Amino acid sequence: MAGPLAGIRVLDLTVTLMGPYATQTLADMGAEVVKVEPPEGDIVRHIGPVKNPGMGPIFLNTNRGKRSLVLDLKKPEGLAAALRLAAGADVLVYSLRPHSMERLGLGYEAVAKVNPRIVYAGVYGFGQEGPYAALPAYDDLMQGATGVAALNARINNGTPGYAPLGLVDRVVGLAASGAISAALLHRERTGQGQRVDVPMFETMLPFVLGDHLGGLSFEDALDAGGYARMLSPGRRPYRTKDGWICAMVYTDKQWRSFCAGLGMPDLVATDARFANHGARIAHIDEILDMVSGILAGRTTSEWMEFFVKNDIPAMPVNEIADLLKDPHLVATGFFEEEMHPTEGKLRRPAIGPRWSASRPEERRPAPRLGADGHDVLREAGYSEEEIGQLAALGVTRLPGAGE
Repeated sequence: MAGPLAGIRVLDLTVTLMGPYATQTLADMGAEVVKVEPPEGDIVRHIGPVKNPGMGPIFLNTNRGKRSLVLDLKKPEGLAAALRLAAGADVLVYSLRPHSMERLGLGYEAVAKVNPRIVYAGVYGFGQEGPYAALPAYDDLMQGATGVAALNARINNGTPGYAPLGLVDRVVGLAASGAISAALLHRERTGQGQRVDVPMFETMLPFVLGDHLGGLSFEDALDAGGYARMLSPGRRPYRTKDGWICAMVYTDKQWRSFCAGLGMPDLVATDARFANHGARIAHIDEILDMVSGILAGRTTSEWMEFFVKNDIPAMPVNEIADLLKDPHLVATGFFEEEMHPTEGKLRRPAIGPRWSASRPEERRPAPRLGADGHDVLREAGYSEEEIGQLAALGVTRLPGAGE
């Protein structure tokens, strides 16, 4: 595989969403990723509609580009195999709590002993210096802990709510892939491997507080926090005559264009509420209500034509299925087809970033459980007899051994 991380070998000891999303991002950039799964497989394999057991869509879309090896890390032979693989890896990524890795015999000191140059990265719940260190963590919990659920309460009649996606898992997964890449660059410059810790709580908080710390940024707090525009009840898609539309009249220039297009060219100059961005934020509820009333008078297509003509940001409200025929995504070839060896023809999203000199090429489809175990173990130096013994002991699972 080509790509900016071509030649980098990643040992992926993660399950569910956050860690696998981080390692899939590395695979998308060309890294060779071996996904080590427990005998029962990653639990995410079983989410959503399936053609075959263990190959659900969330798994397929979070584990492309990887090879799968089954190892029972609780058995000494499984631990020995993991350390043998770590000795030849550039990166090890795990999503267990650090004390669990220590208990397994795969803590940083044990891994660095067999490979001092390794980048040893953990993605888990909380920083290990505080009282939450040993607590388990999932996306829903982190949306509550970092204020996301409470922010939703401010715009939802006081009822807290979650974003309807794995928001924290994916944000922290992306942060982890960036931190790992930076550690690899450091190693290129210095020859030193290192431990990298990416706790969900502390990594997600700056993402939330960058918008909403507000007046609490100051030692003598100026308010209770929160960004008024984002917390306005009027900040939502606008209803039109025949549907919904998202529009963002934001800058002074856009407001002048909006008002001129509606036949009210003097509004910005004569109404103090529209004088500048600060004034508009101070009166955001009134302004969004006004825009809502105006947009109800035309169809979505009429407003899209108006906004494009006047260079004002706007987009339709797409259902997920609408994206498959979105004209821009069709033109850019965003959705790609792949032939999976067991699942048949699949649709997958493209990689968002583009590199002019190291564009990733063909990507592997997400693997069946243990599909690559034999080859991975052979590459690590195991003989056919030794691989057979590991399978007989239940330490690994070889291709074709059933589901």
